Amino acid sequence: MDPLPSKPSLLGFGIFKVDLKVGELRKAGIKQKLAPQPFQVLQALLERPGEVVTREQLRDLLWPDHTFVDYDLALKKGINRLREVLGDSADSPRFIETIHRQGYRFLAQVQRIESPQASSALKSQVPWKLAVGLSCAIAAVLLFAFNVGKLRTRIFAYSRPPEIRSIAVLPLENLSHDPNQEYFVDGMTDALITDLAQIRSLKVISRTSSMQYKQLKKPLPEIARELNVDGIVEGTVQRSGDRVRITGQLIDATHDRHLWAASYERDLKDILALQDEVARDIAGEIRVTLQPEEASRLTHARAVDPDVYESYLKGRYFFERWNADGRRKALDYFRQAVARDPGFPPAYSGLADTLEMRSYFNESMGPEERTNAIAAAQEALRLDNSFADAHASLGMASMIDLHWADAERELRSALSLNPNCPICHLWYAYYLTFTSRFTGAAEEMKKTQTLDPLSSLTYVASGVMRYFSRDFNEAKRQYQKAIELDPANPEAYKNLADVYLEEQMCSEATSQFVRAEQLLGQSQNASALTKAFRISGCRGMLSKQLEFYSDPANPDYYPMYAAANAALLGKKEEAFNFLEKAYDTRQSIIELPVEPELDNIRSDPRYQDLLRRIGLPSEMSRGKPRT
Repeated sequence: MDPLPSKPSLLGFGIFKVDLKVGELRKAGIKQKLAPQPFQVLQALLERPGEVVTREQLRDLLWPDHTFVDYDLALKKGINRLREVLGDSADSPRFIETIHRQGYRFLAQVQRIESPQASSALKSQVPWKLAVGLSCAIAAVLLFAFNVGKLRTRIFAYSRPPEIRSIAVLPLENLSHDPNQEYFVDGMTDALITDLAQIRSLKVISRTSSMQYKQLKKPLPEIARELNVDGIVEGTVQRSGDRVRITGQLIDATHDRHLWAASYERDLKDILALQDEVARDIAGEIRVTLQPEEASRLTHARAVDPDVYESYLKGRYFFERWNADGRRKALDYFRQAVARDPGFPPAYSGLADTLEMRSYFNESMGPEERTNAIAAAQEALRLDNSFADAHASLGMASMIDLHWADAERELRSALSLNPNCPICHLWYAYYLTFTSRFTGAAEEMKKTQTLDPLSSLTYVASGVMRYFSRDFNEAKRQYQKAIELDPANPEAYKNLADVYLEEQMCSEATSQFVRAEQLLGQSQNASALTKAFRISGCRGMLSKQLEFYSDPANPDYYPMYAAANAALLGKKEEAFNFLEKAYDTRQSIIELPVEPELDNIRSDPRYQDLLRRIGLPSEMSRGKPRT
């Protein structure tokens, strides 16, 4: 077969574009580093797709006039470099196939792009297609379609794709190279994970664990082993004003083999539909079966005001920091979003999550925030009763407000709608823990850790539940794992200290408390604890902590912790005074039935009265009075 007639200067295959005139290869608009000789090999193969280009032909092309060189080794290195850039494999080739003792053959179909506009788009990294082409081959299918301002390029594997039943979406790359757009790109990653997680037959790793690989270069098979998944999705996001372009690739992680790639471009107001479409295409590629309600949720996305969506993404970005300052900022952004668009359910769900966490951690300005959390979650469900996140938000808000039956109903609904929701499993595990159903809680925590295996916060939560069930050895192991994953997590040290207290290892407990205060930036508190322990031992350290927890002016002010410390010190009257404050604010009072540090006051009638008032029978109280 003759080479392609007229030798156009621009060729395309999949998400790759080759400019023969300037000698450039781009992948989804990104220029790839490729030396001249490997590029010449690629050009020779592209000019004769589907045919064998012999080793002799490549030798004559690269080393004319019988240049003295070990061309077998040089050619092998050039082919290996090409495969590396293309993400190809010699064992399972999608692009370059080795023909034993003969040469090489280019497998994918090559598209000629001859318009000047297309060439210009390549150089500016904005790959628009102004023509529609459709061609089929036994080995591959390449589909280009331009529809309502959308660009899609799809590449299919040459053989039946491997079975993929678990997947991780790696952090999408910010092609804008604007640090101020990181929240937007992270939001796109989160949205894709959320959409895929709605598919019950597919295990999807959570955002928290996936984000551990942001800007971390590791071989995909290694990442797959660490996350225990079959498939990896990676891609890029580029935003320009109110236009956004997303590219994605699906890789068989076991064999490091590309299965599919696509590029999409839309107006920002259609971003929800774009996200759903990417998820649908991935689901179709790995041949998972979508239930009718799943397909419906991935089809009926409405347009959204770009400013509303931007506020929502910023709210989620700050909420995921899991600290008081982040929640304060998140609250402002979620309020902006619902004020501008009262019909956008995710903004109400985010608002509910933020308000309820502020209430739980004693950061709210008054009881109305707790009431508003429930109202926000209910409004999200009124707008979309199939929204799993909203059911989870209402479940957690109801539990904090001591509406136990409502909490269980909503959390179970959330898990029914989205079994891949790690925070839903986590919150349900908390519910089961606080109602003293520890076996069920352990099962839910195991599901959480399967979906979120690299989250330090997940291991802290697991440790808390083990601690409440009096399995102190396992609690310690979970906290130590949390510290291994994130040595800067203050909650891991603080909770580990509680275990050491239970084991009457007060020196070790003090060290952990001091480390937590240092990480929180409270060096003054850390010094005070160290001094108090040195002077008065364990009782001195606990007394100093009681000062912190009982002083509203101190950053550590926390009535529930103050009650626990007072109980440990034998100050029963103070303990009940602080428990009443915790009950009034609903700040962590749900821990009352299971907190080991309250064991010394469980026999007091006031404790039983509190159990009744929070809506739990006394038999749900776990723990025995200490001697």
